[in-house]
Amino acid sequence: MGVERVQDIASATSKDTIPVEFIRSENEQPGITTVPGTVLECPIIDFSDPDEEKLLKQIFEASTDWGMYQIVNHDISNEAIAKLQAVGKEFFELPHEEKEVYAKDPNSKSVEGYGTFLQKELEGKKGWVDHLFHKIWPPSAINYCFWPKNPASYREANEEYAKNLHKVVEKLFKLLSLGLGLEAQELKKAVGGDDLVYLLKINYYPPCPRPDLALGVVAHTDMSALTILVPNDVQGLQACRDGQWYDVKYIPNALVIHIGDQMEVMSNGKFKAVLHRTTVSKDKTRISWPVFLEPPPDHIIGPHPKLVNDKENPPKYKTKKYSEYVYNKLNKIPQ
Repeated sequence: MGVERVQDIASATSKDTIPVEFIRSENEQPGITTVPGTVLECPIIDFSDPDEEKLLKQIFEASTDWGMYQIVNHDISNEAIAKLQAVGKEFFELPHEEKEVYAKDPNSKSVEGYGTFLQKELEGKKGWVDHLFHKIWPPSAINYCFWPKNPASYREANEEYAKNLHKVVEKLFKLLSLGLGLEAQELKKAVGGDDLVYLLKINYYPPCPRPDLALGVVAHTDMSALTILVPNDVQGLQACRDGQWYDVKYIPNALVIHIGDQMEVMSNGKFKAVLHRTTVSKDKTRISWPVFLEPPPDHIIGPHPKLVNDKENPPKYKTKKYSEYVYNKLNKIPQ
């Protein structure tokens, strides 16, 4: 049988109960901890604005104050996004045994493949989600054995989306770099330059009989430098603001941008990685497609040398290999 998948648990679960390992503690249950009736209007930024000064300011402020924003008019066609979403959904609707072909090897250090549990959770709790991870860029990092062969158009849709992302990625790094007072290319270079890895994850959250008690993904910040996410139309993303949890408004075809840990580290704390989590729905399946932009595993990341000095601005974070950072984070070891 192997690992039990949440999709199978959801199909077998009766109408009002969920297994105890999915029931969060009271300080985490969304039914208790979500601010009711308030949808968070995190910044919405028009990425096609010809006024670059204004755009730079908006991105900088959203990255320092919120750590999360949505960009619209980003030049990725609705069709390219729809294709990415269609093939991902189709994969998760395949029979159990067809998906298990892509299951991640329990002994592998890599996160790539089809799976259910990702990190050590306190008290052995579990998130109401299954996932598929695979890299979509650069070509040298891609491992096609984790790319579904069915549906047949899966590869084409994912390659097309990766190609479309490049312009957005370049522009974001440039604006963030300039915002910190660095040269346009310095931030991207610091995170790995052309070796920057685009790691795609598909999160599949089946309907859950008790959405008030469970979470899809527990509160976390992303390990990446940046995350670019497209969700389907089922509400679920929540952000923490001043210690309170709020729903983040869904905007069709917007790209949700998260500042990740590596960006916070490189900026020496100027940019803030956003604490976020995912709730689930009683009768709808939520799916999201984050792409984590991260350094290659052996790349060394720390506060950017131009942003620290011994007197006014000492480094607030250690400098280390990205792979070491990831290991510590997944195993709950202090950085």
